[in-house]
Amino acid sequence: MRKLYVLLLALMPAWQATPAHAADNGSWSVYPVASKIAARPYFYLSADPGQTLTDKVAVKNRTGGPLTFRLYAADAYNTARDGGFAVRTVKEHMLGVGAWARLAKSRVTVPGHTTVTVPFTLRVPQGAQPGDHPGAVVALDERVDPGSGRLALGVQRAVGARVYLRVSGPTLPALSVGQLHITHHQPLIPGFGTGTATVSYTLRNTGNVTLDPKVELRARGLFGRTLLDRELTRVPSELLPGQRVRLTETWSGAPQLDRADVTLTASATGTRQSASASFLALPWLLAGVVFVAGVVTGALLVRARRARAVSHGRGRGAVSPSSARGARREEAPSRR
Repeated sequence: MRKLYVLLLALMPAWQATPAHAADNGSWSVYPVASKIAARPYFYLSADPGQTLTDKVAVKNRTGGPLTFRLYAADAYNTARDGGFAVRTVKEHMLGVGAWARLAKSRVTVPGHTTVTVPFTLRVPQGAQPGDHPGAVVALDERVDPGSGRLALGVQRAVGARVYLRVSGPTLPALSVGQLHITHHQPLIPGFGTGTATVSYTLRNTGNVTLDPKVELRARGLFGRTLLDRELTRVPSELLPGQRVRLTETWSGAPQLDRADVTLTASATGTRQSASASFLALPWLLAGVVFVAGVVTGALLVRARRARAVSHGRGRGAVSPSSARGARREEAPSRR
């Protein structure tokens, strides 16, 4: 069978903090060149529309042999799966940092155990929108490691140093939460198992600055009883402008016989939004048994009522034997 080769690009934008505060995958590091005051973990830049900035990025080869990299700037985004920080590949269309930044070299060969510094310029367009424009400067190893088996996966590795650019102007923090959906699961017989509910929702940054959202999940039962009240932890710490993520939360111990009103509230500095939904927790096996029992009971009652009606009707229309004999005597002709 012919092998299918798929390119997987593994981006590692500044996850680890080495002494140089570099984004590192064990073989090479990418990080901002240190200033005269201190090392920088990321590129923190601010500019006016129409302004041009200059800076330098360092690429360190941690292996014993030379490595050749493709250097490029990229826009950042939130992954749909968990909202993680990720950057575009070199072939994708760029609109922000990836389109505005130009490195002095597009390819660089770094000898073993050596660091190479590459300058770059970032020209902010005159009509650039104010607010945050996150991105990264990426060093991509263009070599493809072949896989094996029927489906051979070729893997490329890349490391990127994050760029946090803010264009001056009005800032608007805005957050929306919607598409709240609840899927409820429970045992057939109440008490024999644990009820669970899966709460899924969409979180979107509708403003122009990066947000650190906090999400609270509350549920109230009949008569206002508190069923759940907690802050969710599986929420992205950086929700980038214009990005949306679809998230899920599992509620273990959900009610098995109740009506639950669920409210999900998302908040960040300067913004707060909520969404609500309800579900009925009802043991369907028990409900089915009760329904069938009700139908059978109703049928028996109807049948008994009809039987009483028929019996009553017969009683009103019957003639006693003495009355019948008296009637026959009156009808008999008299003898002379």
